[in-house]
Amino acid sequence: MIKEAIILAGGMGTRLQSVITEIPKPMAPVGNQPFLEILLSNLDGQGIEHVILSVGYKHEIISSHFGNQFRNISIDYAIENEPLGTGGAVSLAIEKLRDTSFFMMNGDTLFDVDLKDFNKFHDEHASDLSIALKPVSNQDRYGLVKVNTNNRIIDFSEKQFITHGLINGGIYATTSSFIKSLSLPLKYSWENEVLEKQIEPSKMYGYKTDSYFIDIGIPEDYAKAQIELG
Repeated sequence: MIKEAIILAGGMGTRLQSVITEIPKPMAPVGNQPFLEILLSNLDGQGIEHVILSVGYKHEIISSHFGNQFRNISIDYAIENEPLGTGGAVSLAIEKLRDTSFFMMNGDTLFDVDLKDFNKFHDEHASDLSIALKPVSNQDRYGLVKVNTNNRIIDFSEKQFITHGLINGGIYATTSSFIKSLSLPLKYSWENEVLEKQIEPSKMYGYKTDSYFIDIGIPEDYAKAQIELG
């Protein structure tokens, strides 16, 4: 099984400024601990042994809290000295991987995916890039992801109101060799340059799971996290 993960933890939390200030978004307190600690606890419980934290804004707050070890997980930091976009942050972080295969996830989202089963799905489909997809209903915050009968991803759509559908839950399984093969620039958008442009040329599959999901990126859901996770 994949034993490494990259967590994108460089967000400023602009939309959360009304409730948190002066700290990176993943460090927003939920109960008596930073949200990022909840993510790392989940990964530790699922056997992840090495995490690269992709950090930028006030990264010292994160590194001083966690250091280089959290329970059974060793931690390294990929520090953006200037914003590189979501994709550039990934490319910087993969240089610190110990192996080629890895999970990637957002530092402001908890999607309680069974990583062992997700890894199995990824391998069985010989996928270049697999995405964990969450079924949702009656929402307009996220874009829709469409898959065919074999779960191959065939389309990403813009944010719109949907009665039922699948959204990108923000957890990926892929390899550093695949990312490097795309010959991407230093700064790029993961969503535009990897997800949207690689639907046709690459093998991209969607792993559907109705596991617990919460994104603390807006005040309403951050308040919800306090109730459900605090």
